[in-house]
Amino acid sequence: MPLILILAAFAAAAMFVPALHALLREDHTVSRAFAYSGVLGLVLIGAIAVAISNQKQRESSDLSNLLSLFLAFAALPVFLAIPFYEGLRTTSFLNAYFEMVSSLTTTGATMFDTPRRLPDSLHLWRGMVGWAGGLLIWVAALAVLAPLNLGGFEVTASAEPGQGEGRLDRFERAHTGRRMASAARTLAPIYIGLTGVLWLMLTVGGDRPLVALIHAMSTLSTSGISAVGGVQNAGSGVGGEIVIFFFMFFALSRLTFSTDTITTARPGVWNDPEFRLGVGLVIGVPLLLFSRHWIGAWDDTLAEDIPTALKALWGGMFSVMSFLSTTGFQSAYWPEAQGWSGLGTPGLILLGLALVGGGVATTAGGVKLLRVYALYLNGQREMERLVHPSSVGRKGARSRRIRRQGAFVAWVFFMLFALSLAALTVILAALGVGFEEAIILSIAALSTTGPLTQVAGDAPIMLALLAPGAKLVLCAGMVLGRLELLAIIALLNPGLWRD
Repeated sequence: MPLILILAAFAAAAMFVPALHALLREDHTVSRAFAYSGVLGLVLIGAIAVAISNQKQRESSDLSNLLSLFLAFAALPVFLAIPFYEGLRTTSFLNAYFEMVSSLTTTGATMFDTPRRLPDSLHLWRGMVGWAGGLLIWVAALAVLAPLNLGGFEVTASAEPGQGEGRLDRFERAHTGRRMASAARTLAPIYIGLTGVLWLMLTVGGDRPLVALIHAMSTLSTSGISAVGGVQNAGSGVGGEIVIFFFMFFALSRLTFSTDTITTARPGVWNDPEFRLGVGLVIGVPLLLFSRHWIGAWDDTLAEDIPTALKALWGGMFSVMSFLSTTGFQSAYWPEAQGWSGLGTPGLILLGLALVGGGVATTAGGVKLLRVYALYLNGQREMERLVHPSSVGRKGARSRRIRRQGAFVAWVFFMLFALSLAALTVILAALGVGFEEAIILSIAALSTTGPLTQVAGDAPIMLALLAPGAKLVLCAGMVLGRLELLAIIALLNPGLWRD
């Protein structure tokens, strides 16, 4: 079966979960909307499957699955939005489609600034779609993007981006469909298990079970979706933030749970450059904010006592980790961190962190830490050559590969990302969005960090007030940010159309 048909079948089956939840809460309107959509979806998908069952099916290629992945993020939200629209009945279908695109791409931007406007069952559906979108991109990174040297894998590959290369020995001998199934069987238990453990810990910490479940799913998928407006409004308090903080480390490097994308000759997660760079940012940026209280904010009237200092330090560390992993949760002590640092525009720091993003082959978005590391190595080597022009690099062949070809490909990606950001900003500005808001919206879409729209500017951006054209442009930006422009360019490969 085509990948898009399989994903639609899973989506239809998943609709019965919020249908049952709404039925138990005696919200029959929402329950019927999800139940009817699920039944009709399964019937229609079954009819299509029967109709094409007698046709001779060719084995799907990597590029055809990449096309199916693109269609899943762009077209599948139309189906996902139907029960959301019918269950709410107080919004347009375009808003419901935007909500589903935002959830499936793990962006987490929402049209509804007041969480109470949505019933709990619709919040559950948003969380489930975001969680499934995280699992989808996680599996696709291993089974589709890695063999094509996309999604950050091109930095350490010897082949060109978009060209197949047997990178992963466990899957290189299997065709794409079997590789997708094998990757799903390998990663899904880890994903489900980590979500369940975090859900249990947040529930024990004091969150309502539904709130704890949505926050757990949002943390593992880095979607930042919440039923209460963020973890700062949850019942678990700072204890829940600490638990979520440690689970966010899974978004910094794939080596925290696997060993099939090693970028160094030495084993161990601490030897992974992505993890070290991410930890350095999580520790260094909050310390800079913390130390600025004495460097440049002498007129600050905040009491210089130990509890306030610890709150400010923790608020900075949690928020930095959250936006670096493109989750977008804001600590309850982030206002203390802002006041302690004395910065007038702390949103710029969050924008920069979201642009950097998390690790390769994780659910995090952004530019990715491995590309930043490749450019750092290249810059370091160029500075050495300025001092000693005839010097020879001291690292091994793998490091030289990252420093040369990897840095070149990373720089190409940076330029494509900058062009995408500029184009998206210009289009939004032409559609009537203010320049500052257009930049924030563009970065939020391309880095899949929707909560930036609420915390990066001087005032929250009301997405529901945007023009319909601007909403569609943001939807395209979120899909582009999730798959990355290199993957979209790979779809233009003539081999895809010959197949």
